Amino acid sequence: MTPWKVYGILTSVMVVWGFNLAAVKYLLEFVDPVTLTAFRILLAGVTVLIILASLGMMRWPKRSDWKYILLGALLNVVAHHYFLSQGLAITSGTNAGLILGTGPMLTAVLVSLIMRNVPSRLQWLGVFIGFAGVATTVMVGSDSASGLSLGDILVFISILAQVFSYIVIANAARSLDPRLLTGYMLVTGAIVLFIIALIQEPGEIAAFAAVPSSFWLAFFFSGMLGTAVGHMLYNYSIGQAGPTKAAIFMNLNTLFSLVAASLILGETITPGHLIGLVLIVIGVIFGSGAAEDLLRKRRKRLPV
Repeated sequence: MTPWKVYGILTSVMVVWGFNLAAVKYLLEFVDPVTLTAFRILLAGVTVLIILASLGMMRWPKRSDWKYILLGALLNVVAHHYFLSQGLAITSGTNAGLILGTGPMLTAVLVSLIMRNVPSRLQWLGVFIGFAGVATTVMVGSDSASGLSLGDILVFISILAQVFSYIVIANAARSLDPRLLTGYMLVTGAIVLFIIALIQEPGEIAAFAAVPSSFWLAFFFSGMLGTAVGHMLYNYSIGQAGPTKAAIFMNLNTLFSLVAASLILGETITPGHLIGLVLIVIGVIFGSGAAEDLLRKRRKRLPV
């Protein structure tokens, strides 16, 4: 697959994830976070496996694959979603947005340290510009900056767990299709989250009996499209483009979350948000390597 097709897939995933965030915010009005997440991720995992089975891609993992599935499930599904939901309950949206926006930068640093795959100077520039865009976007409308709290630490742990999982997925892609890995990770992680939910939120399953019909529309969109298809395509892109380039596109998640919040939740987009948008787009173009691809193509066209 060509790099530009991978970039297109990643951008599409960010659109879906942006609207998925608004859907999850709506769902949390009716069901507590860990219980909701367990059911949503189980639906996503089953959906992925059904899709792959219909495409003839299903197979039972080899014994050597299970270490990636278990580690990926614990990091990408259990730790990320658990600590994120707990952290968001006790920190500000501004702080959480800033911390989550450090994902691409953390990925670039960890990849360079662990996998010895050092990003180019142009990509590093994109990482920092993209982070500046995320910071500008989430700080718009904030009257004051909150100090570091337990919630901030929990959100940071969640994004750090997700970043480590990208490295696991990149390594697993050598022997196991990332889309198949996604399905097994989601189902395995959902089982662990169910156990946590039964301990931390006993009896919360009964809350599903009292939800309105609109809840189920948002639930199936979030589980089947936002989580199942979104994570399947994103993890596939990690195998194609590498964890650093794929993570850069996470900056676009902030942008599309704003659009979804405006359209679905009625929030206002300000000029400051537009400035953040410009910085994020520039960061993605440079950090993903798209700018370097364009420069290489231009050089080939120039006469020698």
